[in-house]
Parts: sequence; structure tokens; C-alpha cells
Amino acid sequence: MSVEDDLQIIAEQEARLEFCQFDSDTVWELGCRLREAARQCGAALAIVITVNQVRRFQLLMAGASANNEDWARRKHNVVQKFERSSLAIGLDCQRQQTNLQEKNGLSLAEHATHGGGFPLRLQGVGCIGSIVVSGLPQRQDHQLVVDVLASMLAIDDLPALDG
Repeated sequence: MSVEDDLQIIAEQEARLEFCQFDSDTVWELGCRLREAARQCGAALAIVITVNQVRRFQLLMAGASANNEDWARRKHNVVQKFERSSLAIGLDCQRQQTNLQEKNGLSLAEHATHGGGFPLRLQGVGCIGSIVVSGLPQRQDHQLVVDVLASMLAIDDLPALDG
């Protein structure tokens, strides 16, 4: 698949994965579903859900490290800044043959344009936070988040990234 194809798929994912309501029970269910999905595929992840700039769920699974937690923080910063998935921003930079430091003056030590950060959207409101995982290769991090969100929202016809 080309970068353009990937960006189209991610744009559709971002547009369709939107909650009609979101509260602390939703956060808990989402975090637990992510943990279970990670366990089923044998992944050791850092999982962070942030709503209105407050960390509402955070888990460092057995086998994950502080490095994964730092990657999660940096991916969150990208989602918070652009209200897009961290992978979409990374692919956009790749397409333009640049990076966030060159393009936007943002520190690469504070921002990671790798897959695994995804915007949390509420219908009628827009982006209210982020859901971030770190521990798998970046496309798998991204797709794990998308798959869990799609399952929770009962969306079964969402396109997926390869790999």
C-alpha cells in the first residue's frame, strides 16, 4: 500500500471512530479491552487514555518498560497538538520528506510521529483526548487501537492497514 492509501484509510478510521457518549465507565472499558487485546496477541504494552488533558487510564503491562511509557507520552503529544493519529502525522511528514522539527519547530524528544496514538472523538464536540499504546511495531500499535475502538463501537466494516 502507498502512503496515500494509508492516509485515506486512517482518515476514514478517524472520521468513523467517534463516541456518542464518553464517561469514566467508557474509559475503564476501553482500557480493559486494550489490555485484553494485548494479552491475546502476547504484547507487553504501555496503555494511556487521556481525556481533557487528564490521564484517566494508565497501565504498564508486565514486560513493557519506561521506554514504552515515554513513547506513549510523545505519541500523545502529537495527537493532542494535531487532533489526528500519530501515524497519520508521521505518514504526512514522510510524504513531504520532513519531520515535525523541520515542519513545525516541535521537539522530536517531545513528539513521536509513530503509530499508536489515536484521537478520542465525541459526536458534536470533536477531539476530547487520546488513546495511546506503545510496545508493538508502529502499524500494529495503530491497528490494535483501531480494532478495539471499532469493536467497542460495533463498527465491523472499517478498513484496516496492512502489516
